[in-house]
Amino acid sequence: MESSTKFPDFDLQAVRADFPVLAREKYGRPLVYFDNAASTQKPQCVIDRIARFYSYGYSNIHRGLHFLSEEATADYEAARSTVADFLGAASPDEIVFTRNATESINLVASTFLADHVPTGSSIVLTVMEHHANIVPWQLAAEKLGLKVRPVKITPSGEVDREDFRKALDENAGMVVFCHVSNSLGTINPAKEMASEAKAKGLPVLIDGAQAAPHIPVNVQDLDCDFYAFSGHKVFGPTGIGVLYGKAERLASLPPYQGGGDMIERVSFEGTTFAPPPARFEAGTPHIAGAIGLAEAIRYCKKLGYAAMEAQEQALLAKATAGLREISGVRIVGEAPNKVGVASFVVDGVHPHDLATFLDRDGVAVRAGHHCTMPLLEFLGLTATTRASFAFYNDLQEVDVFLESLQKTIDLLR
Repeated sequence: MESSTKFPDFDLQAVRADFPVLAREKYGRPLVYFDNAASTQKPQCVIDRIARFYSYGYSNIHRGLHFLSEEATADYEAARSTVADFLGAASPDEIVFTRNATESINLVASTFLADHVPTGSSIVLTVMEHHANIVPWQLAAEKLGLKVRPVKITPSGEVDREDFRKALDENAGMVVFCHVSNSLGTINPAKEMASEAKAKGLPVLIDGAQAAPHIPVNVQDLDCDFYAFSGHKVFGPTGIGVLYGKAERLASLPPYQGGGDMIERVSFEGTTFAPPPARFEAGTPHIAGAIGLAEAIRYCKKLGYAAMEAQEQALLAKATAGLREISGVRIVGEAPNKVGVASFVVDGVHPHDLATFLDRDGVAVRAGHHCTMPLLEFLGLTATTRASFAFYNDLQEVDVFLESLQKTIDLLR
């Protein structure tokens, strides 16, 4: 069931009212939630849809002959169709539900490489990758005799395209990269990068965890083989993720896990497996998570990406301008094409201290390596403070953040 709320024009106050947590206060101050790159808040329609399923429509799915099971199955498969439409996939059968983007990437690393990438080849990825798009490939490379080849970035935080092209040599076996950097906010030229890889006959996986909440995605236009994202980053519930795979790619993969629902027939003489996507969804899935994710996607569709992007870009522009005016602040990652992420360091002040004091003013930011240790090492850093924005944030909150930051710096330096 779709949310009844519609926004023909982007009414920020109406949008904010749809997110109950934004009414919270802490230490006598209104919550300013600038940790959206870690996870996004949930609109009431998503909360209600999940509660309604558990209250009145819950059942296990597939093979049930009673009406509750049939309804739950229909809702679950409708969610798959909603996600397919969201990503521009050719068919709902190209959508596999997982726990998160991390599991989606692990699924591909565990099942695809052995039969499709020759021993001794390199898995090409960028220095700016999240650990979830590094470690699975390292683990697989160790087992299969492959190498991991990191591509450098420029001082502004963009992929070094010359080094990227150099990496696409005769040793390259697969290319994986983030659509958007979680630490820097950089929007990579994913279509062009994928095209260059495909011209060399290389399969491509794109980590879309930070892109899906902020920019339109069309996997057929990108022409990638695989695309991964997490529901909780797209204003949906935790515990639900998505792996898109081209139909022919998914059909070529062996099962990732064994269990119920991913089989055709089981006997002690042998087991035959279901076609995708069921082949990769062993056991009872996160039914409520899929339904909640579909509701979140419908909500975002009603708002419209253009309005969402415009709001987030206004927030980023104001925050960036304000950070540049504060003495001792250095912005980390100034690519011209970014989502609403502002990472920075302050001379003489540790990011953890900054985040702790900002929290006392009700401002929630993230401090640390953001699961991008190789990136920070490449930049000569150990940690940054990261403010990350969503369409439900307002410009006054940026003022609160900047004032609190200036106060904290004056206190700690």
